[in-house]
Amino acid sequence: MSQDWNAQWRQQALPGLAAQAWDLIVIGGGISGAGILREAARRGWRCLLLEQRDFAWGTSSRSSKMVHGGLRYIAKGQWRLTRDSVRERQRLLQEAPGLVEPMSFLMPHYRGKFPGPRVFGSLLGVYDALAGRRNHRFHDARQLAFLAPGVKEPGLLGGTSFLDALTDDARLVMRVLAEARADGAQVFNGVRVTRLLRENGRVCGVQIEDSEGGQPQQVRCAAVAVATGAWAERLRPADRVRQLRPLRGSHLLLPGWRLPVAQAFSFMHAEDGRPVFVFPWEGATVVGTTDLDHRDDLDQSASISQEELEYLLAACAQQFPQALITAGDVLSTWAGVRPVVASSDGQQGKPSNETREHVLWQEPGCVTLAGGKLTTFRPQAIEVLQACGAMLGREVVDDGAPVFTPVAPLEIPGLSGAQVRRLAGRHGRHLPRLAQWVATLGGDCVGASDTLWAELAFAAEAEMVLHLDDLLLRRTRIGLLLAEGAAQYLPAIRRLCQPQLGWDDERWQAEEQRYRALWQRHHSLPPLA
Repeated sequence: MSQDWNAQWRQQALPGLAAQAWDLIVIGGGISGAGILREAARRGWRCLLLEQRDFAWGTSSRSSKMVHGGLRYIAKGQWRLTRDSVRERQRLLQEAPGLVEPMSFLMPHYRGKFPGPRVFGSLLGVYDALAGRRNHRFHDARQLAFLAPGVKEPGLLGGTSFLDALTDDARLVMRVLAEARADGAQVFNGVRVTRLLRENGRVCGVQIEDSEGGQPQQVRCAAVAVATGAWAERLRPADRVRQLRPLRGSHLLLPGWRLPVAQAFSFMHAEDGRPVFVFPWEGATVVGTTDLDHRDDLDQSASISQEELEYLLAACAQQFPQALITAGDVLSTWAGVRPVVASSDGQQGKPSNETREHVLWQEPGCVTLAGGKLTTFRPQAIEVLQACGAMLGREVVDDGAPVFTPVAPLEIPGLSGAQVRRLAGRHGRHLPRLAQWVATLGGDCVGASDTLWAELAFAAEAEMVLHLDDLLLRRTRIGLLLAEGAAQYLPAIRRLCQPQLGWDDERWQAEEQRYRALWQRHHSLPPLA
């Protein structure tokens, strides 16, 4: 695996792709594509991943950050999805401490409101049985006053706590890709697949276009796996029925001090009865999510609407009335598009009622993954590989091998044990190299975030940053966590990262202007109608 996985390496390696013999080309650099690549690479397949924009650019950096077992799916009868989710949640907690961390969730109960303590406790009993451990407990109203100060009190019966998990979704993608690269896979962003190559009724490769200005190429392979989320239908034959229903979920990020919560709150929105969450993440507080049809251009970043902003502010007012949260308290926003497979009967009901189960679409030489969840990326990947393997005459067995290589214990002078755990989770096998940057730059964080300046330097040097938003919104999250997209820190970031990125002054100025416009359009408050 190249130590300098960056734009310079990319420029040298990209022209040679057509000359290589590939077993598998994976299209899509979100968690689904990363998972497929990781499972293929560790089995010795010669494999290549191509992402048209940036890794985790789509849904995989804009999710609700939850690695959960899908409690709500039990009520819908989706037992297999819940079982797989619970098992994979436990696996990720064990394999990736510091990246996937347990989080206590609390559901308050109110007189005459759904769900009541008994119904919810019964659901959690099944949930715990699938996980193989009891993780829930009921707290009466008096106990809840200590656990959740500021929660709405009129009619409060108490609350039920249970355990799930949270992650940094973009860093999860990066770590899975790092594992695949360590096993020999090649990975590129900024490469768009314009069409699938077909010969004798079989997919035999892809035609690609370099967004950074390289020459178009045709790259041949034995099989193609399409994992492009909401874009999954674009490469399908034109005569196939359109089945995806893009659904948008939007979120607010508040300063942690403005709405301090020690655990995640789950409650039903008074407007439509949908579950809403308020939870701590990266030192801030997240409020989400919405669930509505996304009718905007998929090639543009999704943005929160004024209607969604008001919906989420109403959720804050409903559950934390004394906090008096307003739009002026919002640090940033993000919106992601879920790649949900529409109901087979062709009748579109409420978005929240659509199944989150995934499906595979197959044609000779190509398997497309549609739908699916972040938590279950590993079994989904194996299912895709089994379909590809059947086309290639190779048997693929789920042997239960870990996704992540264990990180060797390492003490980094100047950092606490909690900080080292966080860095180990997010950077995995690259922790020793990151420690070298800490030795050079020290252990200072960027503003009020938990992100070290050393993380910015390492990402600029060796994490394939092509644009400034790659660095500030996905390799790190300071563009979301700090005011105005971390605008006040841009001069210091420039001094540190410009040499690593190899950008001249003109390029930096263009990138900064582009980033500021992108942040204003897609991560700030929506313009008033």
